[in-house]
Amino acid sequence: MIWAAVLLASAGCFLLKIAGWSVPAAWLERDRLQRAAVLLPVPLLAALVVVQTFAGDQRLVVDARAAGLAVGAVLVVLRAPFLLVVVAAAVTAAALRALA
Repeated sequence: MIWAAVLLASAGCFLLKIAGWSVPAAWLERDRLQRAAVLLPVPLLAALVVVQTFAGDQRLVVDARAAGLAVGAVLVVLRAPFLLVVVAAAVTAAALRALA
């Protein structure tokens, strides 16, 4: 059963890629589409971060990951370097887990 799902998902990905190649170039050069393509990754990544931070066994979980996310968000607002944001968030979550 798992192999059928893997093969079906692989075929779907391949067909989606072929569909992308078959889009006329004139459609891709439209300003509206280019603006959307530039802006789309931000909400997608934000959604992934939120799901990974607060999801757990089909229920809302608030733990050390939420504190790490809060520290990271504050540092982003303060325009800290990206590496500092990631390290500070990870250290915060690890420290809270170690203390708990």
